[in-house]
Amino acid sequence: MELSRRTFTALAGTAALGLALAGSGGAATGPRGARVVPTGPPPPPPSADGKRHRVGFDRYSLLVDGRRLVLWSGEMHPFRLPSPSLWRDVLQKLRAHGHNAVSVPVPWNHHSPAPGKYDFTGVRDLDLFLRTAAEERLYVVLRPGPYNGAADVDAGGFPGWLTVAEGTARTADPAYLRHVDEWLSAVNAIAVRHLFTGGGGTVLLYQIEDGHGVPADDPAGRAYLAHLYEKVRADRIDVPLFHAGGREDRTNRESGAKGHLLYGVDVDTAPGEVPPDLGHFGKRGAGPGPRTPGFLAGAAGGTADPWGGAPSGGKGYPQVRRTYDAAYERRGHLTHLANGITVHTVRVAFGGTSWGWLPSPGVYTSYDYGAAIDEGRRQTPKLAPLHQLGHLVRTVPDLARLDPAGEVRAADERIKVYHLANPDTDAQVYVLRNDSAEQVTSTLPETAVDVPVTVGARDAKLLVTGLQLGRRKLAYSTAQPMLSLTAGRQDVAVFTGRHREVAQVALDCETQPVTNRLDDEPAWAYDRGRLNVVVPLGVGGLSRVLIEGGDSETPMLLLFADDATALRLWPYETPSGSLLVYGPALLRSATVRGHTVHLTGDVVGETGLEVWAPRGVTAVTWNGRPVRTHLSRAGSLLMEGLMPGAPAVRLPALEGWRRREENPESEPDFDDSAWTAADRTSSRSTTPVPGGRPVLFADDYGFHYGDVWYRGRFEDARGLEEVSLSYSTGTQGLLMAWLDGRPLGTHRMPVPDEDTADKGTWTATAAFEVPEELRRRGRHVLSVLVRRMQHAGDGRGERAKDPHRAARGLVSVGFGGGSRDVHWRIRGAVEPDRVRGPLNNGGLYGEREGWHLPGFDDRDWKAVEFPREDRRQGVTWYRTGFRLDVAPDVDASIGLTLEDDPQRAYRVQIFLNGWNMGQYINDVGPQHTFVLPNGILRTRGANTLALAVLSDGTTPAGPRDVRLTLLGASQGGVPVEAVDSPGR
Repeated sequence: MELSRRTFTALAGTAALGLALAGSGGAATGPRGARVVPTGPPPPPPSADGKRHRVGFDRYSLLVDGRRLVLWSGEMHPFRLPSPSLWRDVLQKLRAHGHNAVSVPVPWNHHSPAPGKYDFTGVRDLDLFLRTAAEERLYVVLRPGPYNGAADVDAGGFPGWLTVAEGTARTADPAYLRHVDEWLSAVNAIAVRHLFTGGGGTVLLYQIEDGHGVPADDPAGRAYLAHLYEKVRADRIDVPLFHAGGREDRTNRESGAKGHLLYGVDVDTAPGEVPPDLGHFGKRGAGPGPRTPGFLAGAAGGTADPWGGAPSGGKGYPQVRRTYDAAYERRGHLTHLANGITVHTVRVAFGGTSWGWLPSPGVYTSYDYGAAIDEGRRQTPKLAPLHQLGHLVRTVPDLARLDPAGEVRAADERIKVYHLANPDTDAQVYVLRNDSAEQVTSTLPETAVDVPVTVGARDAKLLVTGLQLGRRKLAYSTAQPMLSLTAGRQDVAVFTGRHREVAQVALDCETQPVTNRLDDEPAWAYDRGRLNVVVPLGVGGLSRVLIEGGDSETPMLLLFADDATALRLWPYETPSGSLLVYGPALLRSATVRGHTVHLTGDVVGETGLEVWAPRGVTAVTWNGRPVRTHLSRAGSLLMEGLMPGAPAVRLPALEGWRRREENPESEPDFDDSAWTAADRTSSRSTTPVPGGRPVLFADDYGFHYGDVWYRGRFEDARGLEEVSLSYSTGTQGLLMAWLDGRPLGTHRMPVPDEDTADKGTWTATAAFEVPEELRRRGRHVLSVLVRRMQHAGDGRGERAKDPHRAARGLVSVGFGGGSRDVHWRIRGAVEPDRVRGPLNNGGLYGEREGWHLPGFDDRDWKAVEFPREDRRQGVTWYRTGFRLDVAPDVDASIGLTLEDDPQRAYRVQIFLNGWNMGQYINDVGPQHTFVLPNGILRTRGANTLALAVLSDGTTPAGPRDVRLTLLGASQGGVPVEAVDSPGR
C-alpha cells in the first residue's frame, strides 16, 4: 500500500511527523467516531499486566483505555550507559521526577557487527531494557530508525558495513530496503513482546526514521516512508507510529493512511537563543490540528557540544548547563504547554557517555548534553521544572484538555500571557512568559488574579484559577501548582516557585474553615468567602498550612516549596492509594504491606523524613530499616531525628604505572604479510577513487572503526623530494607518516569553530619533505597511521546523499620528484570480542595484541611515574591497576581526570577493564573528566586501567596528572551487577 500524499506532507525542505493508528486486533483507535472524552483522572501507571489496552487520541491528548494521558517523556540512551543494571537507576530517577515515559533510540550499528548478524545480549539487551521500563511503570517511545541521526551516533546509527553495501540509504532502493527489513525484523521481534496494546510491556509509541534528509513531500520520500510503515505493521507493531520532522516550521495535515496522524516537531535551539514562541495552537506545526493533539518529539533539554567546545566557549557541558538552565527549561516547556503540546519528549533527560567509537563526528566522548540528569547519573537543579510540571500534568487532569481562551494582556507588556481554559471544568490557565533580562512584576487585568505577579528574568510561570483541588476550589495562586492528591484522610496540594518569592494562594470558602499554620513562615486571613494564604517560599524549607472544616469535611494540607525544596518532595502511587514523601534526595519505590510502608531511595546529606501515607499505615521502613516516627499535626508520619548522610568515599592514588612504546608497523622490517592487500579498483564510497590508483579507503577492506595502518612498498627513492598524503576523516582526525622508520611528520584536521561544528567529513592533503639521506636506491616502506574518527550522518552540516559513505583513511598518495609504483597493505581492528562489540576497538598494535585487557602480563614493561617528558611521534601505552572498596549500599559516581599543559599536543584513549571509555585530546578539549560507569568499574574490587597515548612528537607528551575523581555519592542506589569484561 502506498500512503497518500496527505499522509506524509509537510512544508518544502522539511519532514512531516505523523502518527498512524492501526486497528490491529482492535487494540488501537483513532479519533473518528469516538465519543468526546471529558476531563477526568488519567490512566493508572502502566505495567506489563497481560491485558489488552486501547490507544487513541483526539485534538487534545492521547487516550489510553478511554482516559486522557499527557505524555511527559524524557529521552535516554541505554547504549550510552554500558552497564545494564544502571538503566534501572536512570529510569527510577526519571519516574520520580515526574516523567511517565522514556524515549529510546535503538541504533543499528550498536547491534549489528556484520550483515545478517544482530546482537541483543549484554550491554545491547533491548529486551532487558524494555522489561525494566515496564517494571518501573514508564511508557516507552521506541525509535529503532533505521536512521537515528538525532542521537549523535556514528553514521547516524548506520552500521559500518552499510558504508560498502549496495543501495542508496534512506530511499526505496530495494538493495537498501533488504538490509532495513532485516534490521527491523530483528528489533520488532523483541518490541512486539513489549507492546502496551497487548499487555506484554509498555511500548506506547513507535517512531519510523528520523526527520533529517527524508523530504516527505517528495515522491521518493513518501515511497520510502510507506515501505517502513508497511514493514512495521506487518511485524505486528500495532501501537501508534510517527515520523519526526526536523527543526523547521511545519504545517499539520490530515492523514490518508490507516487511522490518522499525530504531528509534531523537534525544537532544538542554539545556546543563548530563546526557545521558540510557537504562538497559539498551530501557528507552527507543534500545536494540535483539527483531529490531532500537539506533539513535540524533542524539546531541547540541553545541546551536544563539539570538539573544542566552540558553542560553549571551550567550557564544555558545565557551560551548556548554565545556558540551558532551569529557567530556560521552564520557559520552553510552559510555552509548549500553552501551545497545546500534550505529547512531549525532552531531548535528552540523561545523555551518558559516547564510549568507544560510538559518537558522531560532531561530539566528543561525554554526551552529558547539559541534561537534567548529568553524565554521572547525578540529579541537577535543572530537574526542578521537569519535576514540577511532570507531577502537575499527572495529578491535575484539567491540563489534558485545554482550549485557547480570550486574550489577556499583562499591565507590563514585557510579560506575554497565554490564556487557556478547560471546557469541562472552566479552570483558567495562564502561562506568563518573560523574555526580558529583568525580573518583572505586573498585574493581570481582567483575570481572577487580583494581586501582582512576579516572573523572573528569562523565565516563565504557570497560574491557574477556578481549579478544583481535591474537595476545595482554588480561586487563584501567584505560585505554580505542582500536584494535587489525596493521602490518607486528607487532600494535599503543593505550590512552588523561586526561592524567597512570596506565594499568595486564595481558596473559595463560603464558610470560614479552621486554618492551622504549622510552620512559622505562612500567614493567612479570611475575608468575604475567601481564604488567603501568604508564604515566602523556601524560607525554613517546606511550609505547611492545614485547613479543616468550612465547605468540606475532608481536611486539606497546603504545602509550599521553592525549587530546591520541591526536589525533595516525592509523590508515589501504590495499590493502597497515593502517598507523599518529603526529605530524601530520591524516592525509588514505596510498597505498602499491612500497616507498614516500605520505602527505598537515596540520601546524600543529613535529612529528615516525612511521609503522608495511605489509610491504615502506621509504620515506615527506609531501605529495609525501621524508622521511628510519630504522627504530626500535618497528618504525616514524621521521623524522630535525622537520617545520616552518605559516608565519605575515599579514592586511591593511581600509582605503579608501567610503560611500553608501540607502532612497530612504522619499522621497515615489520612483517605485514598477513595484512590485507589494498588493491581494489572501485568503491561504493561517495568519495571518488583517484584515476589509475588503488582504493585505499578503510571501509572497503572491512575496517570501520578506530585507527587504521597502511604500509606501502616501492622501489628507488632517488629524486624523491616530497610525499603528499590525501586523507579523509571525521572531526579531529589526524595522520602520521614514516619512511623507512624515519618520522616524516603529523598532520591534523583543524579544530572546528561554530561554523564547522556540524561538519561530518574533513579532507586534507599532508605534504612531507623526504630527508636527503633517504633518497636512495633500493626498497622502501612508507608507513601511515590514520586516526579516522567517525562517519558522517545526515545532519545540518551534511546535505549530500549517503554522507556515511564518504571515505575514511587514505584517499591518494603522491610523490614529488617522480611517480612511484606502490604496493599497499592495510590493517585495522581485529574481530570484535563477543562482549564489547565492534565499536570498542580500533587498529592500534596494542589493541590487536590485547594490551588494554585485564590479565595482560605487563611485568616486562618499564616502571614509570608521571609526568613524562617524551617527544616521540607515535603511540605509547601506560598500564596500572587499582582497587576500590566502596560500601555496598553507597552509589559512588567516579571519573578519571586527565590534566596537562594545554600546549602539549597528544591524545589518549582510555581503557577501563578492557572497555574503551573515550578519547582525550589535551590541546583541544574541552573534556578532562571521563565517567567510569559502575559495573564496568569494580567499586569493590580490582580494576585495570590502560592509556594509549598518541603524540605527534612536536611537544613533550604526558599525561601529567591522571587521577580518580569522585563526582558524587549517595547512600542507596540500585544493585549493580558486574559487566562482563573478558581479559587476555
